[in-house]
Amino acid sequence: MSYETVLYDVSDHIATITLNRPDVLNAISKQMQQELYDAFMSAEKDEKVWTLIVTAAGRGFCPGADVGGISESGKVSYAEPYLASYPQWEPPREAAPPFREMAKPIVCAVNGVCCGAGLDLITTSDIVIASEKATFFDPHVSIGLVSAREMARLARVLPFNICMRMALMGRHERMDAARAYQLGLVSEVVEHERLGERAREIASTINQNAPLAVRGTRLALRKGQGLPLYEAELVAEMYRERVTKTEDAIEGPRSFKEKRPPDWKGQ
Repeated sequence: MSYETVLYDVSDHIATITLNRPDVLNAISKQMQQELYDAFMSAEKDEKVWTLIVTAAGRGFCPGADVGGISESGKVSYAEPYLASYPQWEPPREAAPPFREMAKPIVCAVNGVCCGAGLDLITTSDIVIASEKATFFDPHVSIGLVSAREMARLARVLPFNICMRMALMGRHERMDAARAYQLGLVSEVVEHERLGERAREIASTINQNAPLAVRGTRLALRKGQGLPLYEAELVAEMYRERVTKTEDAIEGPRSFKEKRPPDWKGQ
């Protein structure tokens, strides 16, 4: 599979999606937005893929939208008439994976500066790790725009006052990787040179587990987030019940009793 702004590779049940516009720190163009969506959906539909990794080429992770492609009004432009299609009623997708349409887990490896719409890749991924060189901020108010979708998502990850500070300080204050780890924005900070290797280690560890059980668990947590506890428990039970009807749900206990590694089929 070949793209112009994204690298896509599949091996060992892992799809690696690499933002590949290093000359502009991987700023999101219209073309990259579409290619990212296509790559995410290709991985989701590929039976050989169990886990995804998202990372970037060069010294930057993603600074958000390509400013050169932003209209003078600051509005998102569409090819069709205004409000003529459903996506126009939804928050702009930009770099974010279509995580509401996906079951497979996503590991995000942040290699450098991450801001603006690049933050969506953090809040919509399932495990986020960062290079020691990574930095985070939101520049919207510094270029005359409202910090909207990105901060609404980030406020569900960071303490509210920290999120508010990031939103209001704009590009004039950056959070380093150590602080991001301290606050829980990322789950691990690694040496810059080991970032890609560590991301694959994490994805490979996930893949040692039953793939359908992993997806059901991810969906249970994602769908239950924000619900009252009792409703979240019911959602989790629904996914648990579905997975009990799979071959892997039989293989797990059987392999344990037979004292051998499980042979997961994803069925």
